[in-house]
Amino acid sequence: MRIGLIPGVNRESVELNAAIEQVVEAETGGFDSIWFPQISSFGFDALTLISLAGAQTSRIEMGTAVIPTFPIHPLVLAKQALTTQVACGGRLTLGLGLSHRPSIEDTMGLSYQHPARHMREYLTVVRSLIDGGRSDFEGSTYNVRADLSVPESAPCPIIIAALAPRMLRLAGEMADGTVTWMAGLKTIGSHIVPRIQDAAQAAGRPAPRVVVGLPVAVTDDPSGAREMAARTFERYGQLTNYRRMLDIEGVEGPSEVAVVGNEAQVEEQLRAFAGAGATDFVAAILPVGENQAESASRTWQLLASLVGKL
Repeated sequence: MRIGLIPGVNRESVELNAAIEQVVEAETGGFDSIWFPQISSFGFDALTLISLAGAQTSRIEMGTAVIPTFPIHPLVLAKQALTTQVACGGRLTLGLGLSHRPSIEDTMGLSYQHPARHMREYLTVVRSLIDGGRSDFEGSTYNVRADLSVPESAPCPIIIAALAPRMLRLAGEMADGTVTWMAGLKTIGSHIVPRIQDAAQAAGRPAPRVVVGLPVAVTDDPSGAREMAARTFERYGQLTNYRRMLDIEGVEGPSEVAVVGNEAQVEEQLRAFAGAGATDFVAAILPVGENQAESASRTWQLLASLVGKL
């Protein structure tokens, strides 16, 4: 199981140069990947940040987790993704997602109708443009007839945020995998992995990636860490898509799926995710206690030490 980082989900405020330095440090530390969320009203544009970080790194995979599809036309996004792919030397993994009804409808004033159909059509167009440079598609939502040529570009892997059965089937049939957030061990092993693997096999596609994202805190005070996680991530438990996953897990809130404990306990939990079928684990480091810098460093050091060993 590959190990990566996902900064930004805590909505911590950092300057652009500091965000780029996070990528440099992750590569220097040996991490396999680093992922950036695309939050509509907070933080930097994920693909722009990856493009800039690509000029200062050479090895680490960089991904978006995830870019909401409703606000961006697939031709526009395909061109931006291919440009980013050039800028980062072919190390981009494009993560796409539906986002959530409140963000799309209440904040942006767009329609969230037929989300699974929307994603199927969107992925069809984006995949055609990125893989083959051409789309000739007529659907219910999109009618895209276009050629796309970005000099020096190459296709990039595409994964989607898939939690519900229809989306997992789509991810297995058409994408290179899925990226999850707030899905616990039981949910990954019994709900996510079997569905996406079965769909990929039925479609004759390679085994899909299952990228699991969760908060992580290495600490000797797990109760305190879970209290911090409850405060920091409470909003995710109120969003319908994540609430379904928490219900499958049988827990009340996000703090109960966070990975917390001392070094041995956290390693054991990560090994369990690998055993459940996760191909990648991306950690949102959660600083806890009075010395948060020291706490974050302790978690970072353990995660770095586990790269290539799970």
